Amino acid sequence: MIILGIETSCDETALSIIDVTENEQGTQIKILANAVLSQIAIHTQYGGVFPMVAKREHGKNLTPLLKKVLEESGFSDSGETNSKLDSLATVLDREPELLKQLLDFLPTAKKPAIDLIAVTYGPGLEPALWVGVNFAKALSVAWDIPVVATNHMEGHILISLQQRNQDVQANSYQLKALSLPALALLISGGHTELVLVRDWLNYEIVGRTRDDAIGEAFDKVARILGLPYPGGPQISALAEKARSQQLTADSFSLPRPMLKSDNLDFSFSGLKTAVLYLTQKLPQPLSEDNKMAIAREFEDAATEVVIEKVRKAIDLYGIETLILGGGVVANKNIRSSFQKLTIEKNVTLHLPEISHSTDNALMIAIAGYFNRTKSVTETTGLLDIKANGNLSFPSTPTV
Repeated sequence: MIILGIETSCDETALSIIDVTENEQGTQIKILANAVLSQIAIHTQYGGVFPMVAKREHGKNLTPLLKKVLEESGFSDSGETNSKLDSLATVLDREPELLKQLLDFLPTAKKPAIDLIAVTYGPGLEPALWVGVNFAKALSVAWDIPVVATNHMEGHILISLQQRNQDVQANSYQLKALSLPALALLISGGHTELVLVRDWLNYEIVGRTRDDAIGEAFDKVARILGLPYPGGPQISALAEKARSQQLTADSFSLPRPMLKSDNLDFSFSGLKTAVLYLTQKLPQPLSEDNKMAIAREFEDAATEVVIEKVRKAIDLYGIETLILGGGVVANKNIRSSFQKLTIEKNVTLHLPEISHSTDNALMIAIAGYFNRTKSVTETTGLLDIKANGNLSFPSTPTV
């Protein structure tokens, strides 16, 4: 099955084309094309992602990115030029830039041999999500290809199960069967959730943040320290530098919120506020050594909390497999801490490759494959798919 994945939930415009097959070794995934266009440089001036700017940039970027992945996958010269264009104005009535570009491109394009289009419909920034959803609808109408609406968070889980095939070409992976029960920790700028997986594709939230997500806390602490957006990597770089210089916060410590609570929930707002109060007590402007020490202590505190919650969940549910997903999984200290924990607890660990940890369309294409029976066409509910910025997880795509 050939699948086109579309991801526009935040500030990355991403498209991917994969070829999925099943054999005795499991689910085999060949990446035919994978492209991500980041908007970080644009949003830096705002100190964070500005939703309407993200929407505008997605509208500009999707069609050129589609041309790129079709060429990369070898589909730009296949098929017939038989696009249906008469309904596009209705589908894209709120996306004039996208409509203009597609009306220029589609009459000259060959219909690719794609079996399914998978698109993120939530959670995320709703204006940004709508651009991707409408783009998927337009391609579905033009090329008569079914669409499946996918949950962004499920994508983060499934891509973490990919294992690179070392004995074949570099873009070949497989998803092996899980040892259950499994636990997924989803940590990103908008999410901190513990997900219990008792059966394949059957999810239950057993812990979540009560306020800030861990990635959001990283970004807020970075702003307190005067570091540029995106703040998470800046904090991690300073913390790593502090460790290399054996620099510690001897004169202060930060709290570990909810570390000893009798549940699996998280809270990071108080930790962020503690950093603010701490910096106000220190000589201004903050020295580089103080910034490094604070970054290390903050990262250590956040890491200790998530490690302890996962440790508790492993014992509580008899977990055999731990899955980490989301952009914060790229953090070197968090990755290494979980590697140590899973060795200690004799649990199998699934980590995404660093390049696959942040938002991407490859994970949406994979999630689309496993939800393919929920796909719709123009006559079975396609035009009723709606973006949902506050989409819960787990969820079932509804139209």
